[in-house]
Amino acid sequence: MKFLIDECLSPELTKLAHAKGHGESSHVVWLSRAGLKDWELKPIILGGDWTFVTKNSVDFRGPAKQPGAKGQYADVALHAGLVCLNGPSGMDLDMQIELFEHALDELGADADLVNQVLEVTWEEDALHIWRYELPAVES
Repeated sequence: MKFLIDECLSPELTKLAHAKGHGESSHVVWLSRAGLKDWELKPIILGGDWTFVTKNSVDFRGPAKQPGAKGQYADVALHAGLVCLNGPSGMDLDMQIELFEHALDELGADADLVNQVLEVTWEEDALHIWRYELPAVES
């Protein structure tokens, strides 16, 4: 699995990914793609088969109550996965690292994130981890 870390998150997360065996991982800034709009970044993510890591969850997965209804992944039929790190506004580096470590632990148990979203959320002094299909599988 190779992660592409969004520019809104620290490059330290990429270093953490490397240390955990994901040596092909990179950061948007390291790819000289800083400042791109989400819609401009989308073809890079998909074309590079990246598992994208962001804190801009709504921008990519759409509203929490209806993932895939909007957002950059709304019309994507096949993707390598999306990791959303959700914390308080102004989330500091320590919180980013903690949430990403939890994501990596979860992926250590089940690394298949194709067409899935992994959300790691810190709210009200509790950690929540959700994994779901995107696009949603119709029954």
